[in-house]
Amino acid sequence: MVDYEVTVFTGSLDHATTHNDVYIKLVGTDGESHRTHLIDYKGPIAFIRGAVSSFTVSCSVSIGKLVLIELDKQRFSFFPEEDWFPAMVVIKSPEGDTYTVPIYRWITDCKVHRFREGTALRVFEDNHRHGSNSREKELKRRKEEYRWDVYKEGIPHCIKARDPCSLPPEVRFSFTKTVQFTFTALEGKIELMLEGLANCKKKWKDMHHLNRAFWHKTHMADYVQKHWKEDVFFGYQYLNGINPMLIRRCMALPSNFPVTDDMVFPRGQSSLEEEMKKGNIFLVDYKLLDGVKPSVINGKKQYLMAPLVLLHKTPQDQLMPIAIQLKQTPADDNPIFFPTDSEYDWLIAKIFVRSADFNVHELNVHLLRTHLLAEVFTVSLLRNVPMVHPLYKLLIPHTRYTLQINILARLLLISKTGVFTKFSASGGEGMITILKRSMASMTYSSLCIPEDIAERGLKDLPNFNYRDDGLRLWDIINRFVQEVLGYYYKNDAEVKQDSELQKWISDIFVHGFLSKKNTGIPQSFTSVTELVKFVTMVIFTCSAQHAAVNSGQYDFDGWMPNAPTSLQRPPPTKKGTTNEATMLDTFPDVNATVHGMAVVWLLSKQSTDFAPLGHYPKNHFTEETPCKLIKKFQERLEEFEASVKARNGILEVPYTYLIPSEVENSVAL
Repeated sequence: MVDYEVTVFTGSLDHATTHNDVYIKLVGTDGESHRTHLIDYKGPIAFIRGAVSSFTVSCSVSIGKLVLIELDKQRFSFFPEEDWFPAMVVIKSPEGDTYTVPIYRWITDCKVHRFREGTALRVFEDNHRHGSNSREKELKRRKEEYRWDVYKEGIPHCIKARDPCSLPPEVRFSFTKTVQFTFTALEGKIELMLEGLANCKKKWKDMHHLNRAFWHKTHMADYVQKHWKEDVFFGYQYLNGINPMLIRRCMALPSNFPVTDDMVFPRGQSSLEEEMKKGNIFLVDYKLLDGVKPSVINGKKQYLMAPLVLLHKTPQDQLMPIAIQLKQTPADDNPIFFPTDSEYDWLIAKIFVRSADFNVHELNVHLLRTHLLAEVFTVSLLRNVPMVHPLYKLLIPHTRYTLQINILARLLLISKTGVFTKFSASGGEGMITILKRSMASMTYSSLCIPEDIAERGLKDLPNFNYRDDGLRLWDIINRFVQEVLGYYYKNDAEVKQDSELQKWISDIFVHGFLSKKNTGIPQSFTSVTELVKFVTMVIFTCSAQHAAVNSGQYDFDGWMPNAPTSLQRPPPTKKGTTNEATMLDTFPDVNATVHGMAVVWLLSKQSTDFAPLGHYPKNHFTEETPCKLIKKFQERLEEFEASVKARNGILEVPYTYLIPSEVENSVAL
C-alpha cells in the first residue's frame, strides 16, 4: 500500500462551511484511488470556513503523476445539504511530489466534480485521456451555464440570465459584497425619503436649497462644488475628470463650427491658424448626440444638445474653453458662446455641455467601453477556456463580479423602469440610439491607450494625468502579460495551434464587436505579439480604464450643476436672456437630481472585499515561474504607486483614480 497526504483548504468566504460528508478520488497517469471518505479527528468541523484539514488516501500501488481529482459531498445524517466552497487541495505523493489543485468553486449538489492538477496545459499538450475528457466535459458544462443573449440589437451581446440568482454561484457577488451593495443602495434611498426629496417633482428654489441636498461630501466633490463655474476647472475635467476620452487636438476647424479669430482673440493677440499650428487648439465634439430623442421626465420634455467645444492651451499650460456652440448646425438661433459673454450666458452654455458630457460618459465611455466589453471578454472566457488553460488563470481575476454587476445594471439602471431611464435626458429610446452609434464608431485602437492618445494628438499636452498614469499602467500590464504568455507560448506556431485561444477571440469578435472587420479587432491570433497586445487591452479595460471612468463618478457628478443628468429648458436662442432664475428653471427637478446623485454615490462606493490590481487572492497559477512573475508585477505596481503619490503631493488637485491600490482588478461596480 502507498499513502497520499491530502490537505483540503476551505475558502474564507462567508458561508463556505459544510458539515456534509466529503469524498475524494485521485486520478493519475498510471491509475486511480478508490473514492475515499475524508474524515479525521476534527469530525464535522473539518470543512468549516477557513479550515485546513489533512487526510490520508491509500492506494494499492502508485497512481503516477496526478492528473485530476474527483470531489463530491453527501448529506450526513440529520444535517441538511449545505453548499461548500473549497479553495484548493494539496496532495503529497509517496514519491515526494507535491501537487496543487485550484478549485475556488461552490459545490452546491451531491454530484461528482472534477478538478485538474494546477500545472497550466494548453489543449494540444493535454494528451492524457482522463485530462482531455475532463477538459471537454468542463467546457460542455460551461457552454450550458453561460449562454449568449441579445439585450438590444446593435450593441454587444450579454449573458443569458434573468437575475443574479440565475448565475452559477462562483460568479455571483460574495455575501459581503451583496450585503454592502444592498445596504449602500438602501441607505441612499432612505436618506432621500427622509429628506422628502425622492418624490419631489418641483424645481429647485435656489442654490441654497440645492446645496442642502448635497448630503454626502468627499474632498473632491467639495472641490467641484466650489470650482464648477470656473473655466480652468471646466477645461481640467477633459483631462483628469471621469471622461478624458473625447478631447482631441484640432488642426482644422469643422465646417459646422464657424469660429473666427476676432471671436476668440478679440484683441488680435493671436490667430486660430497660428495657435493650431503650435498645437494649442483642442476640440470636443458631441456629434454622437445629434438628433437623439430626449426623454420625458415628470411629464416634461427634456433637452439634450450636441455641442462643439473649442479649447485653448494658454502659455500657463491651462486648458481654457474659448467657444461653445450647442447644436451641430450653425444658425441664427444657435449662437456661439464665449467667455466674454454675460456671466449666465456663458455659464448656461457650459452647463449644457456638462449635461451632454454626463450622458456620453455614462453610455459610451463607461457602460459600453468598459462594462459591456468586460462582460463579453468574461462570457467568452468561461465558454471557451478551461480552468487548466494559462489564459484562464491569467484572466479569471479580471472577471470577478462582472456578470452580476451588469445584470443589476440592466435590471435597475437601464431597464424601462431603471433610474437612468427615468431620470436622464438620454433615457429610453435615446439611450439605445447613443449605444448603437457609439458601437458603430468603436475601434480596437481606441481601446489601446498608447494608440488612442497618439490618434487624438495628445502625446505632449501638459498636466494630462490620466494619460501619464494610464500609459505607465499599460506598460506595466503589458510587460507582465508578455512575461506570462511568453513562458507558455514560445513561438507563433503554438498560438495558431491553440484552438481554445482561437475560439475565445472568435467569440469576442462575433458577440462583442458584431463581426465588424472595420473595428480592427482580430478574428484569430496569428502571433504571440498579437495575443499579448489583445490580452493587455482586456486587462487594462477591465481594471485601469474602468477605474478611470468609474471611481470618480460621485466626485465629479455628485454636485449636480457640474453634471446634470438632464435639462428641462431649451438652450437660449439669443444672448442676454439668461440669469440665475433661468439656470434654476433649466436644471432637472428635485427628484431627478437626487436620484442621479444617489446612483453615482452607489457606483463610487468600494466594498470591503475589493481586490486591487495585481492582487490575486485565488492562486490559480501553481508553477514557480508565473508565481514569481506575479510578484514582480506587484512590485512594479508598488513602485509606480509611490511615484504617483509623490507627484500628487505637489498638485492642487491630486489625480488618484489610477493609483494601483485604488484600481479594482475587474469591473465589479
